[in-house]
Amino acid sequence: MEALNSAMTQPQAIAFSDLGQADLVVDRIYEGGTAGTFADDPLAALLPVGNQGGFRYKGSPRQGSVKIAALYSTAAEPDWPDALDPQTGIFTYYGDNRSAGRDLHDTQRDGNLLLRDVFSLTHGSDRDRATVPPFLLFEKVSPGRRIVFRGLLAPGAATLTEDDELAAIWRSSNGSRFQNYRARFTVLDVATVSRAWLNDILAGNTNDSPHCPPAWTAWVQGRSYRPLLAPSTTVIRKKAEQLPADADGRAILQHIREFYRKNAHGFEACAVQLWRLLAPRTTRCDVTRPSRDGGRDAIGEYTLGPRSDPITIDFALEAKCYSDTTSVGVRDVSRLIARLRHRQFGVFITTSYFDRQAYTEIREDGHPIVLISGRDIVDVLRDHGYSDLQAVRAWLTGIPTT
Repeated sequence: MEALNSAMTQPQAIAFSDLGQADLVVDRIYEGGTAGTFADDPLAALLPVGNQGGFRYKGSPRQGSVKIAALYSTAAEPDWPDALDPQTGIFTYYGDNRSAGRDLHDTQRDGNLLLRDVFSLTHGSDRDRATVPPFLLFEKVSPGRRIVFRGLLAPGAATLTEDDELAAIWRSSNGSRFQNYRARFTVLDVATVSRAWLNDILAGNTNDSPHCPPAWTAWVQGRSYRPLLAPSTTVIRKKAEQLPADADGRAILQHIREFYRKNAHGFEACAVQLWRLLAPRTTRCDVTRPSRDGGRDAIGEYTLGPRSDPITIDFALEAKCYSDTTSVGVRDVSRLIARLRHRQFGVFITTSYFDRQAYTEIREDGHPIVLISGRDIVDVLRDHGYSDLQAVRAWLTGIPTT
């Protein structure tokens, strides 16, 4: 019975031979071919957008004639962590200038040029937005060349500023600096993109089509975002979900451990800086003296509200620089819980992971504690450009000692 229930919850897969006529259904899997060539690519069989690259489209970005665009994410480039937040419907995607020596818009697939133009049109008139091609998000899944459809995207988001929607960020490679785009899209509340609408798009009838989804029409006509929201029902992460899955990420985490191996108290200052990266509206945050921390390695304030009339919420932070074989257990988290005062929240940061019992008790009892594990540390460092050992080492060296 358990096996049957598991099979029933698996997304239905569409055979490679049927892709040319298939609708696009959110979280449905589309099978690749078996010839062992580029012709096995399922995205090219679904849409006439080619079989290579992260940016795929029908038309020309340089001529402004793109009719439809597909973003293909492999999740295999940790330095450029594409990410979908199902609780907000916001998808973060990085452009295609990923090595030094090129201008921001001088890329092989013209992906950054496409991003520049569509995000500019997004903030124009209804007529401008009507020229923006629908973006479709696909993600590679194992085994083989299978892909899964993640949704219909509109550039930008209702909750972001124009600068936050599309930003040119600096990265470095082998001592050379270069820029790339970080773009944010909204996954619209469209469960199925019909084959009929896809055919109309390719025929040049995107917005007047009777098959056009209402959420896309609302975005074109008034820049109204209707996101597909899917609050998570899984609140207890497994060990594997709390530690880096790639070798480079594990190396970054191990370097942090080694950096503080002879100075465990020094990691507390590092944890404060990590928290500031995650929560930039943190104001005061002071590391406590080792002999007087009272179960709190740091105490601080987080600011909410408008700049003209903000309020602050106090928090307490605990940090543990553990190996990946030593978990944070009930005893560790209970110490922090016991020290939280009325109207305070807690932050617990570890280079390891939280064991299941501790994680479960915190979540099921509703304790207001942010749990930041080893993988979270690596992710936030990468998000801020510290994606290799050299960059992480420089960042660690720059943290003030206490």
